[in-house]
Amino acid sequence: MTWIGKIERRFGHLAIPHLLRYVALLNGLVFLLHLLNPEFLRYLDLNPQAIREGQIWRLLSHVFIPRIGGAFPAGIEVMFYLLFLNWLGDGLEEAMGAFALNLYYLLGMVGTTAAAFLTGRSDGGFLLNNSLLFAFVWFYPNMQIFVLFILPLKVKWLAWLDAGFVAFYFLTSGWSTRLGILASLANFVIFFGPRWLEARKTQRRNSARRETFEEAMEREETLHCCAVCNRSEISTPDMEFRVARDGHEYCVEHLPKTR
Repeated sequence: MTWIGKIERRFGHLAIPHLLRYVALLNGLVFLLHLLNPEFLRYLDLNPQAIREGQIWRLLSHVFIPRIGGAFPAGIEVMFYLLFLNWLGDGLEEAMGAFALNLYYLLGMVGTTAAAFLTGRSDGGFLLNNSLLFAFVWFYPNMQIFVLFILPLKVKWLAWLDAGFVAFYFLTSGWSTRLGILASLANFVIFFGPRWLEARKTQRRNSARRETFEEAMEREETLHCCAVCNRSEISTPDMEFRVARDGHEYCVEHLPKTR
């Protein structure tokens, strides 16, 4: 049993079904409150001094601040962001289960909050929710989506594009932002790093076995070999072989017809 399974046996009843729907809802609510009063975000962002004074809700509320401002009007951009977040959540919950998804998001939230508290800089939930895309690609790499309802694109290529932007952001930013990026991806490494390493080990073992088998096949002499398909009694133990009138040996599938 994996460590996730052990934790789930004990605390699985605490899982929140459809967690990412509530996260998207809170992001949308914060955006609406921002439209009503732009100063409202000041009461939600991560302010270490305010937290020391007792405003502990900021340890959680800062991750529900959506990224506002971009190439599209803020309302349209946030709407697509929330729909995409909700879609990712449903797919991940189906693949991982409610508890594992809860734990994945919780670890990302703790890491992001800790990094933001130490550096005094927070990107809200943008980087944390970004890690959801990488988890989604782990399970559904070839799922196709339509960007802006027009351009078909496999989700794995979207993830690679996103990873490129994150890498550029990492290289061109200060260490406070870099620490936030690393913390936001810690949950992905914790969850999928061991699986990736195990998959690599299995792939290497299978490759070694295949090479050993092929070498053994090359070294071992055969008694029978089809002149057409080169199959032998080693590669095809159940196959029958016959010698034709022309003196060559054939398997029964390629034996020349006699007249």
